[in-house]
Amino acid sequence: QVRLVESGGGLVQAGGSLRLSCAASGSIFSINAMGWSRQAPGKEREFVAEITNGGSINYADSVKGRFTISRDNAKNMVYLQMNSLKPEDTAVYYCGALRHTGWDWGQGTQVTVSS
Repeated sequence: QVRLVESGGGLVQAGGSLRLSCAASGSIFSINAMGWSRQAPGKEREFVAEITNGGSINYADSVKGRFTISRDNAKNMVYLQMNSLKPEDTAVYYCGALRHTGWDWGQGTQVTVSS
């Protein structure tokens, strides 16, 4: 199993930036990709971004051009740089690790964007 701990959430005004970090531990060798998802109040969890071991990156259309995912494999870290934040980006953001058994997720970190 992989343990994931997110940090970096908080309150920011619209147009501002935040950088989320995620530290992975445990069965690191079994990870095929890492990513982020989010869940806003009253809504289903949605995909945000992912980065594979080979470096391929995918983003949700709603964050393309504003969010950037990156990894530091030496530190077992994954990051989400969020720029030009909008009130609709308000959600709990979860870090994930994809293994052969599916996605493992962290506990989440709250991001609140005020208008």
